[in-house]
Order: sequence, then structure tokens, then C-alpha cells
Amino acid sequence: MASYKITAEGFEPFEVEEGTKLALALEQNGVDVSHRCGGQAKCTTCRVSIEGEDPAMGDVERDSLVEDGVLGQFRLSCQIRVQSDLNLKVLMLASEKGWEPGAELEP
Repeated sequence: MASYKITAEGFEPFEVEEGTKLALALEQNGVDVSHRCGGQAKCTTCRVSIEGEDPAMGDVERDSLVEDGVLGQFRLSCQIRVQSDLNLKVLMLASEKGWEPGAELEP
């Protein structure tokens, strides 16, 4: 299986296997990404901005962003499966909000 390089602003770059949920990859590599709903695309706290070409967006993510009126403003890391190298910024770090990251993420 292929692996890809994830570069999150303010953190050391790391490699992750193709198909890994981005929020889980971030968390497993020391990035305290928030995910209050546990990766269900309900809370939109796992926000990231991605440099360059955005990964494909699924219906669950699109519907959540449209419902909240924020489509095009950021992506949800709980809904992105890593398929390429990514350069990104996590927009809601749990530590900056004074939160625990959130409910456990499923792979």
C-alpha cells in the first residue's frame, strides 16, 4: 500500500498509509485536531484548510457544510481519506479551545 506525506502547519511532517482517515492520521501523529462528534461530520470542529488541490468530497461532508452555510470555507478532516501528499492547516486545535479532542475516531 502506498504512503503519503502529510505536512500540517506548525507540526513535523509525517507519512500515512493511503486510505487513512485524515483526522485519525493527524491525531496519531501528535496533532491535536478537534473532533467533538467523533468523525460523524456533525460538529464541523475538525476543520482544515488544504493548500493546493482538494481531495474529493463525499456527500456526507458536502451536506454537512451546505447545511451549516460554510461550503468552500474549509474541509472536514474526519471525512477525508488520504489519497495524496497534503499540505494543510488545522483550523481548530483542541488545545487552543481548551477541549479534549472529542469522541474516539473510528478508522
